[in-house]
Amino acid sequence: MLSVTLRQSFTAAIIAAVPVAAGAQTFPSSAGPLKVETVARGLNHPWSLAFLPGGRMLVTERAGRIRIVAPNGDLSKPLDNVPGVHSGGQAGLLDVALDRDFAGNGTIYFCFNAAADNNVAVVRARLDAAALKLDDVKVIFRQKGPAGRANVACRIAQGADGNLFVSLGDHFGAKELAQKLDNAIGKVVRIKPEGGAAAGNPFVGRQGALPEIWAYGVRNPEGLAFNPADGQLWEQEHGPMGGDEINIIGPGKNYGWPVVSYGVNYDGSIVGTGKQTAEGIVDPVWHWTPSIAPSGMAFYTGELFPAWKGSLFNGALKFQLLSRLEIKDGRPVKEERLLQDLKERIRDVRQGPDGALYLLTDNEAGRILRVVPGP
Repeated sequence: MLSVTLRQSFTAAIIAAVPVAAGAQTFPSSAGPLKVETVARGLNHPWSLAFLPGGRMLVTERAGRIRIVAPNGDLSKPLDNVPGVHSGGQAGLLDVALDRDFAGNGTIYFCFNAAADNNVAVVRARLDAAALKLDDVKVIFRQKGPAGRANVACRIAQGADGNLFVSLGDHFGAKELAQKLDNAIGKVVRIKPEGGAAAGNPFVGRQGALPEIWAYGVRNPEGLAFNPADGQLWEQEHGPMGGDEINIIGPGKNYGWPVVSYGVNYDGSIVGTGKQTAEGIVDPVWHWTPSIAPSGMAFYTGELFPAWKGSLFNGALKFQLLSRLEIKDGRPVKEERLLQDLKERIRDVRQGPDGALYLLTDNEAGRILRVVPGP
């Protein structure tokens, strides 16, 4: 974890380095006007963003590239030694995350569809930012089950103990496997940073169950984050036609897909039992019907928007907006829809070390946007 001094230096560097973009747009919100600045452009379907010490950013592009973005928006060449990626449909290079001790060990994690078999793999590597390359590249997890190019998902969140939680989609055509424990389809897994099932996982030692599984019955989970207020792990997923969900993930819990859903199949037929809830299945704490197609999520703890402290922000692809959920007593109670006139698919949302919100736009000429209080 960064020391207090290093965090302060990191924040100061970001605030000093980020330029005020020409042509910034202003949008209304409950916290007053929001100014949206373009920090960087020219990214091909950017998927995930992580902040490096000193003001730079690490960004993945779905086609299989990782780049370092300078505070002035300059893009590096793609990093060397990234493994071969199968890119197509929703498949490709997906989430990236820095190790909790990145300042000391330079370790990053990322997930992608492997070129060899199109299934999801998680990699641990050491970033050599000066040489623009990865060293000590090691696959630490491979998703067991049939491959697919839809409902791929994959987000990474590192727990306080250093273990990694990884969300994995149902690959669309294999949804029934989300209820079975002998595969990693439609699951949240918990693994050690060096690979292998983490100690204390709920199905360790159970015959016919993968020891990496932490929770099951999820569909297409493109958001995963810890609530800093209580340390609980929150997950956000695409439903079918309707029924996008937010869940609080617990060990050994079943989240219902495809037995129950608040949505219906794309042909209008019922999902599973046709019910929204069932005994033994954990209900979502929030759902969107119709679907907004959520992707990326971040709890806000910064100082730029004091009225929004504790809020949960979610990007939306289909509805092209930023959703803010007000949290009360550990549950969402109210939604505010922001930036609807921006008309951009929001793939990822992160809180920057300067307290601003950073967004990735999902298109062939994707941008990094910075959201700050307006004039």
